[in-house]
Amino acid sequence: MPVYEFYCRKCQKAFTAVMHVSEHDADVAECPECRRKDEVEKRLSTFTAVTSRKSASV
Repeated sequence: MPVYEFYCRKCQKAFTAVMHVSEHDADVAECPECRRKDEVEKRLSTFTAVTSRKSASV
């Protein structure tokens, strides 16, 4: 499952959550500090893709 990054405007703290893509799309992230969902916003973050083939040199 992917790890997503969020920010709580009420607590002013960033946090991460491991959740299914469908949960992320449904905006169900809850702040671990204040337990609110309405003050949580999604953050952009980096990711790594793992492939089974080696890249070909050009």
